[in-house]
Amino acid sequence: MRTFLLACVATVAISIAAYYGLHNAGFSSQDVNSGSSVRLD
Repeated sequence: MRTFLLACVATVAISIAAYYGLHNAGFSSQDVNSGSSVRLD
């Protein structure tokens, strides 16, 4: 049970780190998938 909980905590930590890391690096889906003719609010 301890291993499973550790795996869950690791998954959450990696997900949060990836979200903030990619967001700060400019790899958000909004930036990648929209061209200059697309208006996003």
